[in-house]
Amino acid sequence: MSRRIKKVAVLGSGVMGSGIACHLANIGLEVLMLDILPRGIEEEKLKSAAVRNSVANEALKKAIKSKPAPLYHKSFSSRITTGNFDDDFSKINDCDWIIEVVVERLDIKQKIFEQVDQHRRTGSLVSSNTSGIPIHLMLDGRSEDFQKHFCGTHFFNPARYMRLLEIIPTPKTDPEIIDFFMHYGDQFLGKQTVLCKDTPAFIANRVGVYAMAKIYQLTTELGLRIETVDKLTGPAIGRPKTGTFRLGDLVGHDTAAKVIQGIKQNCPNDEQATTFEIPKYLQFLLDNNFLGNKSGQGFYKKTNEKDERGKRKILALNLETLEYEEQQKPSLPSLKVAKQVDNLSKRIQAIFDADDKGGALIKQSLLGLFAYVSNRIPEISDNLYSIDDAMKAGYAWEIGPFEYWDIIGLKKGIELAEAQGETIADWVKEMLDAGNESFYKREGGRQLYYDQESKSYKVVPGTDQYIILDNYRDQAPVFKNSEVVLHDIGDGVLCLEFTSPHNAIGEGVLRGMNEAIQIAEEGDWQGLVIGNNATNFTVGANLMMIAMLAYQQEFDELNMAVNLFQQTTMRCRYSSIPVVAATQGYVFGGGCETIMHCDAAICAAESYIGLVEVGVGLIPGGGGTKEFALRASDRFFEGDVQIPTLIEQFKTIAMASVATSAYEAFDHNYLLAKDSVVINRDRNIAEAKEKVLELAKNYVQPIQRKDVTVLGRQGLAALYTAANELRLGRYASEHDIKIAHKVAWVLCGGDLTGTQKVSEQYLLDVEREAFLSLCGEQKTLERIQHMLQTNKPLRN
Repeated sequence: MSRRIKKVAVLGSGVMGSGIACHLANIGLEVLMLDILPRGIEEEKLKSAAVRNSVANEALKKAIKSKPAPLYHKSFSSRITTGNFDDDFSKINDCDWIIEVVVERLDIKQKIFEQVDQHRRTGSLVSSNTSGIPIHLMLDGRSEDFQKHFCGTHFFNPARYMRLLEIIPTPKTDPEIIDFFMHYGDQFLGKQTVLCKDTPAFIANRVGVYAMAKIYQLTTELGLRIETVDKLTGPAIGRPKTGTFRLGDLVGHDTAAKVIQGIKQNCPNDEQATTFEIPKYLQFLLDNNFLGNKSGQGFYKKTNEKDERGKRKILALNLETLEYEEQQKPSLPSLKVAKQVDNLSKRIQAIFDADDKGGALIKQSLLGLFAYVSNRIPEISDNLYSIDDAMKAGYAWEIGPFEYWDIIGLKKGIELAEAQGETIADWVKEMLDAGNESFYKREGGRQLYYDQESKSYKVVPGTDQYIILDNYRDQAPVFKNSEVVLHDIGDGVLCLEFTSPHNAIGEGVLRGMNEAIQIAEEGDWQGLVIGNNATNFTVGANLMMIAMLAYQQEFDELNMAVNLFQQTTMRCRYSSIPVVAATQGYVFGGGCETIMHCDAAICAAESYIGLVEVGVGLIPGGGGTKEFALRASDRFFEGDVQIPTLIEQFKTIAMASVATSAYEAFDHNYLLAKDSVVINRDRNIAEAKEKVLELAKNYVQPIQRKDVTVLGRQGLAALYTAANELRLGRYASEHDIKIAHKVAWVLCGGDLTGTQKVSEQYLLDVEREAFLSLCGEQKTLERIQHMLQTNKPLRN
């Protein structure tokens, strides 16, 4: 049967409950969030509905104010209604899905589910967000219909940002319900759904806590400092910059200890049970209530002292003396190697093979991890890709355990692990004996995994709905230079992938964009997608290139470079084939200018879009300021005052406003009705391809505009006044005002005596002139230099 979710009840309004409620509201659902009555309140006051609902109300207020924001757009909070268990439980009867997010105690959850069973509608879905209580224990005394429609749905915190959703069935769960949640979590909630077995800590926490505990163990054995270990176990090997010990501080040591002890107690047959010991230094933190960030100190401790850069000193715990000390800069050869190698796979191999304590830590921890995950199949999962997916989505690893193993080499991994005393599962050795040399392989744009049951390779389920550009590496590119690769992604559609550092837009990318459009126009192609699978679409223009030309005062070359950028973005709009952008992560500066000029942009909800050039002392010079003048003109109407619209556009650029979601980007006018949002970032290129095919059916090459209304001096007077207000309000420095005046100059078409219509090319020329003039300003050069050195803006 087809099932549609319109209304959801969230039972519990704590950090997870309110976070889940907000994310359900994000996707357009009506949400009812209930919690207990407030405790210790006089009987008379409890007659007020506001007081009775205060637990849920306060939790929602706190969530909405929290950073990072749990909502894609503040207005989405209107989709959430609050209430309490005593008065409003019967309201769950008109909910399609009821999710329990109360305290982690089985007796309390069972009481909640007893009430759910009384009030729910037959056929409605029920789930628990427990992170570790066995799901089947919650079924005791429940009706047959409840049991059939019940499973675990384990979100990770924060619910909006963490991509993992673990789906845990019980033996009584209808398989159709599991199929539904696997699909719904992916397509609607934007999650990486992973099917788990009802085993302690499920998949991500079972493997993640093992990995953390193993690093804790090895740190002591190898006599390493925590700040060194965090450097080794962070981005150097494709993991978050928190590393291991900072991650412990972030999660909370009481929480981590509870999970470690839970796994040890509930998994007596786990061959790595000795790894799940609480080390003495962790016990020291627990005994002193040093629980990490939430208590103010853990492995690290912030002080009120300042360092030479004016930053607060952060001390590190010495694991031997159990005293806090100033951090020491790690100086291991393995870390020096890591800095020299950009390619992640090669970097991991280099650190793994390094002959020092850093290499030993990574080698021994990965070999232990290989053995551990090999023995978890089929205990926690029937397939290896689910374990990799869970670690990548739940712990933000760039590479899953079996993918690490493929990097090191299957045979090498087995031999070294066994030499270390690890036990590798038989199915892995049988796989190698049968002539298979990797867990994954790619064929014809598809990723295949080794299935130990059938002893053969199968397509990773669901990936046929995504376009993952790594899966096209085995086919020759249509075109390639040092900064782009042009892929044939099927059905006559091309995809241009940026491959420059941070996907920065430099000369190689710009020439690649022009070449890709020309190839599409001259060949038998339907159109072009500009997209990639990197964390960020692009950080914007290559600032180093601009800085070099500006410092050398090479204004002719700079003029040519800026003109190339402008003509490239214009080419995206005025080519004879549709060009569609697919974005995720940062879409800054030149990236924002690029997508504004495409026929459409398919943006992952987690796209952070903005014209940020003011932060480096410039204005948007790749057509962005021109485009805002055009968009302002298009919003003018007969009898319109016009100035308020112009000021709105002006402030967006002058304050370098960044939309913190794709939905928010519509407010800033970075996105228009032609653009759309996709919740699951893995689907954006596939959706963009569909958009190209849709547009290609009746595509007519657009004609450059010559009807852009600009307000000249009248507009300049208003915008200069608006800029002065920013200065008086201390939102802007003197140099900010100089830049703001340049923005105003372009938006108004320069020093025109009155309102008139101008061409896009006229505005591009004005924009380029303003951009180049700022490149000659000393304070702009200082801003550019500061950004390149610190990766942070300078306000001078």
